[in-house]
Amino acid sequence: MTNWPLAIKMIVSKEQGIDPKGVSLKGSRGEEIREPNSRRSNIEVIAAILRLGEAGKTEIMYSANMSYRQLQKYLELLVNDGFLESFICPNPGIKYRVTEKGQQLLQSIDKMLGLLGIAL
Repeated sequence: MTNWPLAIKMIVSKEQGIDPKGVSLKGSRGEEIREPNSRRSNIEVIAAILRLGEAGKTEIMYSANMSYRQLQKYLELLVNDGFLESFICPNPGIKYRVTEKGQQLLQSIDKMLGLLGIAL
């Protein structure tokens, strides 16, 4: 059973940028800091990749904070569905850039999360 007063207090506190215990939920660059056991959704990971615009595998992996195995899975999905395109460049060899379809997806994700009151 949900403790509604506590749940509401947590939501209001989170919107103000603090958790109910008074500890900041925002990092020094404004990024959200998650509880140690919380996990990102697939949508959050996809949005993090698309926000990079153009990058190589290593940059995507570190910026989106994922393992190489996860990176491979998401890149395959995004390239096959036309949200990213790969191209060859001198160094690092293969880079990925967001397509127009990918930009539209990112805008839709941002709009949806905004309507739900979730900030990335």
